[in-house]
Amino acid sequence: MVKITLRLRVPQLFKDLSAYLQFLKLYMRKRVYGWFSRFELFKDTIVDLLYKKRGKYVRPFLHFGTIGLIFLAIIVGPVVFSGSDDQNQDSSNGILTSKAYGSNFYTQQAEEVRLFRGGEIIVHTVEEGDTISSIAQRYGLDTSTILWENNLTSTSKIKPGDSLNILPINGVRHKVQRGETIYSVGKKYGLDESQVQVIVDYPFNEFLNDETFELAIGQYIMVPDGVKITKSIPIVTRVAYQTPDAGSVTALGSFVWPAAGKITQSYSFYHKANDIANRSGGSILAADSGTIVAAGWDPSGYGNKILVDHGNGFSTLYAHLSLIQVVIGQRINRGDVIGQMGSTGRSTGTHLHFEIRQGGILLNPLNFLR
Repeated sequence: MVKITLRLRVPQLFKDLSAYLQFLKLYMRKRVYGWFSRFELFKDTIVDLLYKKRGKYVRPFLHFGTIGLIFLAIIVGPVVFSGSDDQNQDSSNGILTSKAYGSNFYTQQAEEVRLFRGGEIIVHTVEEGDTISSIAQRYGLDTSTILWENNLTSTSKIKPGDSLNILPINGVRHKVQRGETIYSVGKKYGLDESQVQVIVDYPFNEFLNDETFELAIGQYIMVPDGVKITKSIPIVTRVAYQTPDAGSVTALGSFVWPAAGKITQSYSFYHKANDIANRSGGSILAADSGTIVAAGWDPSGYGNKILVDHGNGFSTLYAHLSLIQVVIGQRINRGDVIGQMGSTGRSTGTHLHFEIRQGGILLNPLNFLR
């Protein structure tokens, strides 16, 4: 009796399955085909309109498309990038908390301190055996920078558990008072008028006006290589290197000094050039023979600039000129006068901004001019 029942049920199962597949086929045919037909009709209508109007609706489509992308970025962006903000960070004063370990810390972390902290300072917690000198070496800074930032003297003692602010570069962090300008701040920390350019060039300093370099009361600015004057620490004049007479020195790469004056700002990760200042101005000389490939105003901050292609993979750039005395395409010899020193563009005083490039990479000019 059981066997007969099973035999009867199997054919019925196949019948039900066949009926289900027929229904599914019919459903898919009607629904999917209907959707596809409506989509094709809509597409044909849009194509006909665009073809007839010959691009009349291109601008609206671009506008709506851009708005859609911006809306998507606003909605999805915080979710995508929220993981990158999981750092122990005090948002009220922009101070990061960090501990350093290991003998190879300088090579692994000091460059991050210099390059990737966005101008932030971090807090170092003193551990057993730490000294001001060892901490300074660990972060690639001078001991005086740590002393000045933390209101310490050379005789001050630190103990485990103390917190020290660590600046990203050597110098002084200054809180702007009423009536102060970049010139008065620079003078306060041992910089003369031509050396104040370092405050402007430091990429993490902000100004109310990028043309006049106006400061806001209460804001903090970094004075790279500045010297804090205290009773316990004698005044130290910032070193300014006097260049040889322009055109009298050649070195690796056969480059000559492009101007006479003093080096007021050297090569760094945020200023890949040398600034040569001279209050009386003076002629700018071609550092080597070549062809003028750019000569004129540069709105990015260079002011009046000249770019010389030397034909051997090297090129040199001369910026902030008061007068340009060459034209594009002109051939020049090493030592020829190409312009006059000035203070055009993003500049705080009369000086030459001098770059040496190789294959588009900015190199330290002192490696070639010495």
